[in-house]
Amino acid sequence: MPHKDLLDIESLKREEIEHLLEQAIPFKDLFTRSVKKVPALKGKSVLMLFYEASTRTHSSFEVAAKRLSADVTNFDVAHSSITKGESVRETIETLQAMRSDFIIVRHSRSGLPATIAKLTRASVINAGDGAHAHPTQALLDAFTIKEKFPDPTGKRVLIVGDILHSRVARSTSTILKKIGVEVAYLGPGSLVPRTGPENIRRFTDYQAAMAWAPDVVYLLRVQMERQDVQYFPSLREYHRLYGVTDARLAEIRERGLYLMHPGPVNRGVELCDAVMDYERSLINDQVENGIAVRMAVLYWLKPGAVMG
Repeated sequence: MPHKDLLDIESLKREEIEHLLEQAIPFKDLFTRSVKKVPALKGKSVLMLFYEASTRTHSSFEVAAKRLSADVTNFDVAHSSITKGESVRETIETLQAMRSDFIIVRHSRSGLPATIAKLTRASVINAGDGAHAHPTQALLDAFTIKEKFPDPTGKRVLIVGDILHSRVARSTSTILKKIGVEVAYLGPGSLVPRTGPENIRRFTDYQAAMAWAPDVVYLLRVQMERQDVQYFPSLREYHRLYGVTDARLAEIRERGLYLMHPGPVNRGVELCDAVMDYERSLINDQVENGIAVRMAVLYWLKPGAVMG
């Protein structure tokens, strides 16, 4: 059953996830061939409401909406009344007058997209809220992994880095577990929470994590802007202990592991320059798949519908 909104991964059933991932396949086929646009959302309007800076997610949603023939409006938060203290409710009332069918929201405050969803008949898509959730990133990650492993059951994904502050780690580990993938975390003890999802191994030592024999190594961006205290000595030290150095890349290549990263990449922190040319890097695949998955999500949601 289609939903009105997409706010997190937890609320999706496995069959809904599988449906969205299947739906993304023909959309990817469309735009990787000659057809650049389909009229699926002709006459519908998409409002981009980004309170946080974004390049990949913003441009991916915009391209996805335009390829479905929707009209896209970018709400300029920096030059709006929000900067003068306008409340979210006042903003939504203003936006309601614009009669948008879809509102795509990114905000530093966890739960804000859900608040907006209650105040509008438009379909609200969470494009990242605080350290809470990033559902379309999780869907594109699952789609990317399923391209390499059509039956991902029992495959192992090692998520490396700042787990504590990462909405990507939270959403992606949730979706991977729902489709049968085993997940482990690796990072400094201060950044790998002891509580959280069950059945996730937690490592603080790189060699111990590699002995777990992952199929995919998923590197997270170190989010200095979300860290109010220093969780590790220095970025150089982080790279030495947890980054994919040239030596570690040689081992990863020998093992035939895939590498992923949600972007933007901090070179010399999460990874060395050579990773960008590694033949099993899926980083560019993730960008391309983000458009297909977001097309599938926009096509699936039903504005004004009762919550699914």
